[in-house]
Amino acid sequence: MQAHCSARAFAPVVGAAAAILAATLAARASLDSELIARARLFPSLPSGVTAVRRDNSGRYVVLTERAGVLMFNAKGEPAGHAPADSSPGSAIAYGADMDLDDQGNIYVADRAGNVVEVFSPNGMLDRSMHIIGPTSVAWLGEGEVAVASLRSPKLVTVFGAEGQVARQFGEPERISGREDLNRYANIGRLCRGSAGSLYYSFTYLPEPTVRRYNRFGYSDFQLVVSTGDYAGASMSARKTIAREESPQRSKGGPDLHVMLGPVAVDPANGDIWLGIGGRLLRYGADGSEQGSFLIYTPDEARLEASAILLEPGRIVVGSSQLGVFDLPRPAATNP
Repeated sequence: MQAHCSARAFAPVVGAAAAILAATLAARASLDSELIARARLFPSLPSGVTAVRRDNSGRYVVLTERAGVLMFNAKGEPAGHAPADSSPGSAIAYGADMDLDDQGNIYVADRAGNVVEVFSPNGMLDRSMHIIGPTSVAWLGEGEVAVASLRSPKLVTVFGAEGQVARQFGEPERISGREDLNRYANIGRLCRGSAGSLYYSFTYLPEPTVRRYNRFGYSDFQLVVSTGDYAGASMSARKTIAREESPQRSKGGPDLHVMLGPVAVDPANGDIWLGIGGRLLRYGADGSEQGSFLIYTPDEARLEASAILLEPGRIVVGSSQLGVFDLPRPAATNP
């Protein structure tokens, strides 16, 4: 089973942060390598891709926001879907994230349905766990599942085989004096690394941040993208959070800028890949910068990743609007 990551950015980067990020990308274009997709995969997929996985049989499993889970064989041909029936309670209202276990069971975080659903490899609903606003899910082995959610006081809640809370860990970053806004600003996604490690990537923090834990909650590593390239976007994000704290703010939920998209960890060497705007950034397992890449469709349209799956010889990149693509994988580091 590969190490892989949650791949959903909750919304496009919008407003001032988007303009600043676009300007940053344009200014750095000469420093980046280019990765042009060789092909579009699974052309029958609808829009809204949020996660791409591959099971031990070679089958690809793709989660979409509204159309549930679609499966494809190693040749890219349709091979099933989940839920496989229309029984009450099996529908997926909003597929935020997905993971697989070694047997091919499918774990789906349904944010709108307030549930994590577990489907068998053939797409039949096996069980459900009621969780308010789950945003990400990662299978840990030994019957345990890690979940990130909107309401938990900690970043990660681990559930046991019977659905009971086994432990919680991960302290939110202090970014706002208002507790509800601070918790929302710490929303993130989970992914599994090697040797039982678990990565938490923060979606909205002004400086794109990834933190690593062991399965019991001890953190030994944190990667923060704080170079001058992103200073303008980070400043804009901080101003947005400050406006949200104002008594004059508009009603409704916070409207924050997405600063970090999908993250993936290479199961072979621990390299960490980040999707930010129309680029992939690669870091070593120790956090050293290894390269940055502008990514394109076969027609050379810019891609903004919503999902990343690292495979030998290629990178499978999902785009919420454009589909799933096969990109060549750089063979050597590109400092």
